[in-house]
Amino acid sequence: MYRYYNANPLGNNTADCTVRAISTAQGKTWDETYMELSYLAQKEGVLFDDAGFIERYLDKRYPRKCYHSKTVGEFLEDFPTGTFLITMRAHISCVKERRIDR
Repeated sequence: MYRYYNANPLGNNTADCTVRAISTAQGKTWDETYMELSYLAQKEGVLFDDAGFIERYLDKRYPRKCYHSKTVGEFLEDFPTGTFLITMRAHISCVKERRIDR
């Protein structure tokens, strides 16, 4: 069962999908995640919504599963449990700790 969750402390639906997804996956607050990403991106001299920066950040912390030819739904059929940061063109989302009874 899908349950929408917005980690933005003000409930905003803005261009902060990176912060919302990573904070949800890591169990951190939106503010903590924003500060961490800001700090790390500043050290690299980029903005934290830079696709290359996000890819490097994720690759250092999570194993990558590439499913370029599948939809999000098809990916989740293959992996019915767990927490995943799912990237797609110009967006990132978190699917967290779900369980499907078959």
